[in-house]
Formats: sequence, C-alpha cells, structure tokens
Amino acid sequence: MSDFTTTIGLEVHCQLLTQAKMFCRCSTDYIGKEPNTLVCPVCLGLPGSLPVLNQKVVELALRAALALHCQILPQTLFHRKNYFYPDLPKGYQISQYDLPIGIDGFLEFYSQGVRKKARIRRIHIEEDAGKLVHEGAFLPPGTSGVDCNRCGIPLVEIVTEPDLSSPEEARDCLMMLRNIVCYLEVSDGNMEEGSLRCDANISLSSSSLTGVKVEVKNMNSFRSVYRALSYEVERQRKLLEEGKPVFQETRHWDEIKGVTVSARGKEEAEDYRYFPDPDLLPFSLKTEMIEEIKSGLLELPLEKEERFMTQYELSQGEAEILVQDREIADFFEDTLRNFNKPRMVCNWIVTEVFRNLKELGTTISRAKITPSHLAELLKMVDRKEISGTMAKSVLEEMFTSGARAREIVTRRGMALINDEKELENIVKEVIEKNPQSVADYLSGKEKALQFLIGQVMKETRGQADPELTRNILIKVLSSEE
Repeated sequence: MSDFTTTIGLEVHCQLLTQAKMFCRCSTDYIGKEPNTLVCPVCLGLPGSLPVLNQKVVELALRAALALHCQILPQTLFHRKNYFYPDLPKGYQISQYDLPIGIDGFLEFYSQGVRKKARIRRIHIEEDAGKLVHEGAFLPPGTSGVDCNRCGIPLVEIVTEPDLSSPEEARDCLMMLRNIVCYLEVSDGNMEEGSLRCDANISLSSSSLTGVKVEVKNMNSFRSVYRALSYEVERQRKLLEEGKPVFQETRHWDEIKGVTVSARGKEEAEDYRYFPDPDLLPFSLKTEMIEEIKSGLLELPLEKEERFMTQYELSQGEAEILVQDREIADFFEDTLRNFNKPRMVCNWIVTEVFRNLKELGTTISRAKITPSHLAELLKMVDRKEISGTMAKSVLEEMFTSGARAREIVTRRGMALINDEKELENIVKEVIEKNPQSVADYLSGKEKALQFLIGQVMKETRGQADPELTRNILIKVLSSEE
C-alpha cells in the first residue's frame, strides 16, 4: 500500500450567545419557534432597510480571537458575500473578507495523549442564513418551505491552517475548540442544534503526488467528523492507488449510509464577488476594549487540564474528562475544599455523578446535589461509616430528593458493621450454612470466596465492611484446613 500523508484543515462556525441578531433587534431564540416569526425588514433584506451592528457580537468575537492567541487587526470592515440560495433572502451574506477581526492565532490540544498545535489562519464575523424545511407541522404534505428565523444570527467562523494529520486529530481539535467557546460563554457549542458547525478540507499526498483539497460538510457531531474524515481518507487513498484523479469538490456526509456524496464543485473566493458593504462603515477596535476583554478571560480548558495534572496528580485522561465541562471542573474543585482527596473525588464524579446526571437527563448546575453534599458522602465512605455500595444507593437518593448523606443514612438505619467479633459470628454462620462452597475454596477455587462474601453481605443487608469480611473469612477458613 502506498505511503500517503493526510492533511486536514477545519472551518468552524460558532453561533454567538447574543439575545439579539447581528444587525437588528430580532430575538436569536429561534429553536422550536413557528417559522418566520422572528424576522424584520433588516434580516429579511427588504428594500430601504439598514443594518446596525450589535456591539455584543464584536465583544464575543474578540473574546474568542484573544483566547485563540490571534493578532487583532486595528481596523476591520464587513463585505457582501454574493451567492444565491433560497434561504438567503438578500442574495448575499454580510461577512468579513480581507480584514477579519483576528489572524495568525493557534490552538493547543491533546490527541491520543500527545500535545498538538493547530495554527488559526483567521477568525471573522458573519451572519447566518435561514433554513430550508422539507417536513413538519407547518408544511402541507409534499412541499418545502423557507424559515428565515435564523437569518441574521451572529456567527464567528474560525479557520485553521491545514495542520491536522488524521481524523482523530481533527476530532480532538474540534472538541477543544468547542470547550473553549463554551468556557468563554461565546457559544453554547450545541452541534445537534447547529450552534457549532464544522466543515473540513482534506487531501492526501505522497512524495510523487500533490494532494487535491476536498471539502466535507454536514457533520453534526464529533463522531460524524471522525467517521466522515476516516471514510474520505480511504476513498481518496483507493482512487490514488488505482491511478484515478481526486477532484476538488464539496462533498456531504451521509450519516445513515456512512459515506460522503459529491454535492458541487468547490467555490473559490472570486466566485462570491466580495465587495465592502456600503451600508456598514469600517470600524476600529479600541486598545482599551481589547485589554479589558483580555484581562477578563477565564482559565481555559488546556490550562486547567494541565493544572489538574500537576496540582492534583491526575492522569491526562482523568483531567481531560473533568475539564470538558466548566461546571463539572468547578464542581470537582469545590468538592475538594471540603474533602481533599482528588483521585477519589475524580473517580466518583466520572462514574457515579455522571451516571446519575445521565439517568436524570440533567446537568450538574441543575442537579439537587452540591459539592458539600458529595464531600460529606465521601467522608463517610473514607471513614468506613458506610460501604461504597451503600454510598452509591445514598447518592441516587441525594440526586432525586436533595437530602444530605447523613440524613439518608440515619433514616435508613445504614451503618457499616466493622465490629470484628460481630462479623466473625456472622461469618461462622455463613460457613456452617454453605459447606460445599467451603470445600470448593479449600480445594483452590477462589470464586467460592466471593460467593461466601456475598452471603455475608446478604445476611447483613450489605452493611458488613467488605475488606474486614474478606480478612475474617480467610482467617476462619484457614483454621479449617
């Protein structure tokens, strides 16, 4: 098989967290709303209407550009990007072309445990188009419609250099980028609802072949990005090995069939006939504004991840899981203020806390449990007042009722039996009732010991100290050899 090099660059659109659209006062809360109810002459592009820039859009775009280490251009302006599509009522999109808000940045991330770096070519502001609707309650059967509620929603487009060399790197880079915009409250990063959309340019080359760039669209999850690019790598590889050409084109990812499908030839910048928007003057970014936003930036995910690894001695994988959600990372550190055992807290959060959140369909900020509640529970486990199994049951009730761990344990009459004499009596009763298991253990069958421990747990309704129970069982059984 020929030795090909994969080259990938990303183009990521992030919907900005503003209450009003980019150039008018229409609401951005369009999800689930009746079509064409959040529109006005400006976002519909009606004759005589004039756009007025929403300052919050510039502030959020600046926040993202600074977090991505971009050079902020002192003056920028908006262009009209001309193309026809049914959901683009003006016949052009207001965007930025040769003077974007930020250039020459970079993004660092981990992929397969190795620290990587992707350069950011540019980050620019633009408005979103509408949406074609092909089915739904508002449409007669067999018809399609145009919903303009999304027209004018503010976006930033973040374009990386082609620095990524595998589908895994592309996925992991996108995950870090999403974490950053969510941490900064620039975007909610919801890929399923379209708040974060990713296109990828991918090519394969070798020492004798120059790669041809193919654009892949319609990837609405991290899994889709990985699958689509993996498919495209193999598609292009096969063509090149057979001596066939790879065409420069735009392809759509078909999630159901698991293939990319040719959509159209790839456009170039000149196809869009960019020119400065005559209704929007160039604008300058004041140094004071830039410095104020820069000083207000929070600790970013990678910085937090590496601090967790150093300060709390967590593995890179453990730290990565915790920092993917800023609220989870804060919950972890708030719990440590009351119970300073990082690895134990981490293990409980990534297993039992995550499990309960998933089962209840909620987030940590909406859950009834607090960091101090979890700390109280873990202290009881650590002091061997209750077992880990008991604690899992207690935690479930804490999530559903909001009650404190001590209250639940007292009400249920739960207490770990760790009196050696009392446990020894129970162990002897279990041994007497299960002669075959005793014989099996004495003949070398280790599984029989687990069965006997289970029987002790059954007799004590799960309240026996598991470690002490095991030690007593081994001691008593040894005396019977």
